[in-house]
Amino acid sequence: MHVLVINCGSSSVKYQVVDAAGGDALAEGKIERVGAEKSHADAIGEVLAATAGHTFGAVGHRVVHGGERFHDATRIDEDVIAAIEACVPLAPLHNPANLAGIRAAREALPDVPHVAVFDTAFHVRMPRRAKTYAIDPAVADAHGIRRYGFHGTSHEYVAQVAARFLEHDLADLRVITLHLGNGASACAVEMGSSVETSMGMTPLEGLVMGTRSGDLDPGVVLHLARALGVDATDDALNRASGLAGLSGLGNDLRDIQDRAEAGDDRARLAINVFAHRCRKYVGAYAAVMGGLDAIVLTGGIGENSVEMRRRILQRLEFLGVRVDEDANRDAKVSHASPVADISEARARVRTLVVATNEERMIATKAAAVAAGIKQVKAAGPIPIAVSARHIHLDRAAMDLLFGDGSELTEYKPLSQPGQYAAAEKLTIVGPRGRIEGVRVLGPLRRSCQVEVSRTDEFKLGVDAPVRHSGKTEGSAPITLEGPKGTLHLKEGLICAWRHIHMTPADAEAYGVKDGDFVEVEVTGGPRDLTFGDVAVRVSEKYALEMHIDTDEANAAELDRGAAGDLVYEDIVGSTASLQRKR
Repeated sequence: MHVLVINCGSSSVKYQVVDAAGGDALAEGKIERVGAEKSHADAIGEVLAATAGHTFGAVGHRVVHGGERFHDATRIDEDVIAAIEACVPLAPLHNPANLAGIRAAREALPDVPHVAVFDTAFHVRMPRRAKTYAIDPAVADAHGIRRYGFHGTSHEYVAQVAARFLEHDLADLRVITLHLGNGASACAVEMGSSVETSMGMTPLEGLVMGTRSGDLDPGVVLHLARALGVDATDDALNRASGLAGLSGLGNDLRDIQDRAEAGDDRARLAINVFAHRCRKYVGAYAAVMGGLDAIVLTGGIGENSVEMRRRILQRLEFLGVRVDEDANRDAKVSHASPVADISEARARVRTLVVATNEERMIATKAAAVAAGIKQVKAAGPIPIAVSARHIHLDRAAMDLLFGDGSELTEYKPLSQPGQYAAAEKLTIVGPRGRIEGVRVLGPLRRSCQVEVSRTDEFKLGVDAPVRHSGKTEGSAPITLEGPKGTLHLKEGLICAWRHIHMTPADAEAYGVKDGDFVEVEVTGGPRDLTFGDVAVRVSEKYALEMHIDTDEANAAELDRGAAGDLVYEDIVGSTASLQRKR
């Protein structure tokens, strides 16, 4: 399928025709002076004239802000347009232009599916602690104030490319991606999901950018607003700050570096502040994820500036980062050759330069949506099981805690084939408290894992990451006490990501695949509730069942024997709507 990718700005329209199957760009260009000499409709007309030799199976539109609602690429209808328009106050520099392009393109190509791909979508699963500002929640909710994050399409794309290059599943890696250009942001990608990112409610927060300030004391904003007025302050922080404001030379890093080499102190300061802010975020995000496997640099600066890469990555040896200076100097990336490894051979953390390709990612997502998503053949309610705190042990831990050669004693079988609750119990001990009588589940596993709820976390005094079962690297430490000994685990404590076990036949019936995220709606009880971001796990060894922890069950006031329905975004027809499939 050939996809026309459109990226509408306030003064220009970039476009590319992409073969979604192979990712090749078949045509591309940029229409300038939009808004001054021509309208977005005129620009779209020029795009269509330039691409007249192609037939499009879909049109993919970059949309900067999707707010709370949009978790993935979405087929555009009037309802979606209204929702994008509602986000204009959150992205006043971007969403109006995105909407103008969408309207013009839909009018010009009314019979082709149009798909919105959101910069914010990759970040929607950030934990609450990462997306919440420390202000009154009532004020935040009333005004839509939270951290959304941006550049998500680029962060997602380069993280996936890096994982393939490293020959690992992205779900097994902890990666920091640095998208460095006129707009710049950092992202912590833990086990395949964005768990932190530097941009916040708007693209103004975070790293130093071409003309944007990045992080500021809010008091500075208030002080400037009183002195200059709100509009002038907005203009100063968005258009006259960052590299341009610091250097006084504009936002082209090449010019700034030339002047720095000539002795210009403001140019030198601009470079140092930019690199310092990036390095600070790398250290912070490594701490957030409890470790680091790779750093990825992308964007115009990340891909092309040897000197800035060197400055950002220096003094990170304590994390396991070691840069090969020759490899860094020689690194050249392109869409045809997208990855350059600039690490020393002995480096524990790989450092990669990756050519971003947001257009390819947009085309891939738009093609998937246009193909007619998730046809459900036969789907009924999904049984829901409440998973109380429990422990999985390996052979060595079993010997230490219960005695050499000891075996688990089956207490009762569990719903998943071959799994059982054992008669054996242990005490979990944290820095602040202890929980006694925590049941061990069998059979024994290859490694230890302790699963608790958020309430248990606070009782124990620990901070456990939300993880898929088995993904314990870099998770929280915990101590186990048994009748024969005590075991101190350096990692292994998690809060389990809510998930659904399915057989391949179940997955086909529900129109999903392993690794998908879905919503499950629980109705008919004391409190109707929709669980978002439910992971789908598919194996012949599983039986159909959704697992949530005790906190989640209490929130929905679920009784034993509860069930839920999958919620789909139905984009097979001409409009998008939420429908329950029973």
